[in-house]
Amino acid sequence: MTAKISRPQAAARPANGPYPDPGPMRTSNQTDERLMRSTIDQLAAAKPSTPAMQSPSPYASQPPTNPDPCVLVIFGASGDLASRKLIPALAELDAQGRLPDEFCVLGVSRTKMTDESFREHVAPSVEKFAQGLAKDTWQRFAQRLHYFPADPTTRDIYPAFTTRLRDLGKQFKITAPNSPNNIPNTLFYLSVAPQLVVPIVEQLGAAGLVYEGKRWCALDAGAVPWQRLVVEKPIGHDLASAQELHRALGRVFEEEAIYRIDHYLGKELVQNILVMRFANAIFEPIWNSQYIDHVQVTAAESVGVGRRAGNFYDHIGATRDMLQSHLLQVMALVAMEAPNEYGADAICAEKIKLMEAVRPVNPDRAWEQVVLGRYGKSGNANDEDAGLAYVELDGVDPKRNAETYSAMKLHIDNWRWSGVPFYIRSGKKLAHKLTEVFIQFKRPPIDLFRFSDQALREGARPANRLIINIAPHEGIGFRFEAKVPGSKFKMNSVKADLDYEEFFNAQPMEAYGQLLLDAMRGDKTLFKHRDEVEHMWRIVQPVLGSTELNARMETYAPGSWGPDGADALLRADSRRWHNPVGEVI
Repeated sequence: MTAKISRPQAAARPANGPYPDPGPMRTSNQTDERLMRSTIDQLAAAKPSTPAMQSPSPYASQPPTNPDPCVLVIFGASGDLASRKLIPALAELDAQGRLPDEFCVLGVSRTKMTDESFREHVAPSVEKFAQGLAKDTWQRFAQRLHYFPADPTTRDIYPAFTTRLRDLGKQFKITAPNSPNNIPNTLFYLSVAPQLVVPIVEQLGAAGLVYEGKRWCALDAGAVPWQRLVVEKPIGHDLASAQELHRALGRVFEEEAIYRIDHYLGKELVQNILVMRFANAIFEPIWNSQYIDHVQVTAAESVGVGRRAGNFYDHIGATRDMLQSHLLQVMALVAMEAPNEYGADAICAEKIKLMEAVRPVNPDRAWEQVVLGRYGKSGNANDEDAGLAYVELDGVDPKRNAETYSAMKLHIDNWRWSGVPFYIRSGKKLAHKLTEVFIQFKRPPIDLFRFSDQALREGARPANRLIINIAPHEGIGFRFEAKVPGSKFKMNSVKADLDYEEFFNAQPMEAYGQLLLDAMRGDKTLFKHRDEVEHMWRIVQPVLGSTELNARMETYAPGSWGPDGADALLRADSRRWHNPVGEVI
């Protein structure tokens, strides 16, 4: 049985206007007090603002709503991410009027293209992936796209690159009149292979294009252009390499100017986790080990690795690709304590505290908490792997033991979550595409209806559960028990569903669009701090390269929910995975 959540009707306005009846007339003392407060408020309003109030820090916890004028420089602009995600997301933002007029894109890549051929290169992807983009809208936005063919790891290209940057800043009226060297605000996006990140950042520093640290001591900070750096995952290959990368970035950019992007944090239902938890008083009393039995975080894909196997995936694997980054971030939002305010610093502090409380996996007995697997043959010559098993794909080295499925059982040793296991999993070529948070509540302490005929036949009724559907269908579902209408006493499970797109009558925004906007306005709330990244590496470090786990690597059937060992992991705790099929709840 499914119950849909309908829109609430607007409350009727009181007969005497939008405000309630003020009640009985105040006494003279109450009136005097009100007049005195009014006078104080008027004096306070008349007092001129302090310089600090007039010019807030660019990294204040509540940054400006509107994005700053800037040039977005995309290194690796001829690649897949720019074509499929970044440029279509920007085109949507432009069609919605959310980009400033003083904005343009400068793509940089070794592929030889002109401005016009670059626009032609990305046009098919924009047409395919951008939502509801009219032809004239695309033609207008295309004039913002520019291209600079070069190898950004070499020093000798930067004089010409700097000239191009200045020209675009002037053309689009981005550069402040008294900007040093006529450099505009610049957002550098590194959509490149991991090994190219440090060389490019070092060349940006050597070319004198990073002024960010000088803004704090400038007499006119507004005249000094900002530079921000967006870094894609993977951020390192393990803990040591992540720390080394952070040191290299910190030699050129201030930490406040480094935006470690995780597109999962830009997804609507991931953003909504904090709203659901902390804007509703009903959840806080039950959001703890007293009422919650366990939590599952799942990111399942129905497709295989395909052509990315040899040149990317075989060097990464599911643990590095998904668990270390996306799923641990989602888990942190589900489990963290309430921040003091909705701001980057406060939220980051709580996520770091949560990750510090995750109990380390014992590397000598990691198999008790971790299951790894690889998909076998599908037999379907028309799928993305031509029916082959993962180990048979071009470029795959079986000795690397890269996994296409990874599941972990984690414990959080703090007051709220003691004794509550968190199960996180991700895999390729599974039964369905699905990203969700599954929160299983405990059963009532007493089974009041245990003597009913139905209970005797079927056993105990299911416990309540809350499901946050992140993708592909955004929504929230809550299951509870209810009596079936009729003369006989019979119970059934009811699922109350909130369909985000239907309820709000709006298409969810592309995650990259939200994150690009935030980076342009200096809002780091949905980005990762270096300490978060390093803590996430510490959590998965015992899994990486484990001889014991590699020896226990399982092969699972394509179209299944993963290896048998993953089911056994939960079965040992008298639990099971939430593997939805059709309307089953």
